[in-house]
Amino acid sequence: MTVTPTVLSEYDRSALDPSTTETATFGLGCFWGPDATFGALDDVVRTRVGYAGGHETDPTYRALGDHTEVVQVEFDPTRIEFGDVLDVALREHDLRHQTAKRQYQNILFTENDDQRETIEAAIEAGPFDREHVETRIEALDAFYPAEDYHQKYNLRSHASLLSQFEEAGYDDTDIRESPAAAKLNAHVTGKDVSLPFLNARSR
Repeated sequence: MTVTPTVLSEYDRSALDPSTTETATFGLGCFWGPDATFGALDDVVRTRVGYAGGHETDPTYRALGDHTEVVQVEFDPTRIEFGDVLDVALREHDLRHQTAKRQYQNILFTENDDQRETIEAAIEAGPFDREHVETRIEALDAFYPAEDYHQKYNLRSHASLLSQFEEAGYDDTDIRESPAAAKLNAHVTGKDVSLPFLNARSR
């Protein structure tokens, strides 16, 4: 597989602008795994990990307070619906179990009434009685990006790939927001990812 700075830059420039995407935010335990899972979806444009749900401002990994680790998923609403992204979140965890540690709790955050209604309908239609569902539904008040070393965590362990972004002039924020980085982060974890900028299927 050949990845070059030019290929990465061109792919990212051709991606949807954030103003035309929609976002979904989920707490599903440690955020590294979900970041890769959602990055593998064809119509997901960007992913980022961070903290949400608490009361403190500007939480950090070492001073998390009552926040929870979350993944934020930016997707193309003309090609995939929030409900489809939600289905992946529901498959990624056991709705009947809630860890005691706030950092890793299962929370489905909502940005508007439509998202809340979609989540509630999906849970009602699911295989578990509502009283046995421990996953919480909460309105998203704020999202705080996690530290740079958490963003695209798996990709960062592949120096040869990461160096291509650096040669293209990407800084840490650029990598966090890069559609190409989201796909490659999923790829290096072994996800079945469509890599349109390489015209290849990778496993």
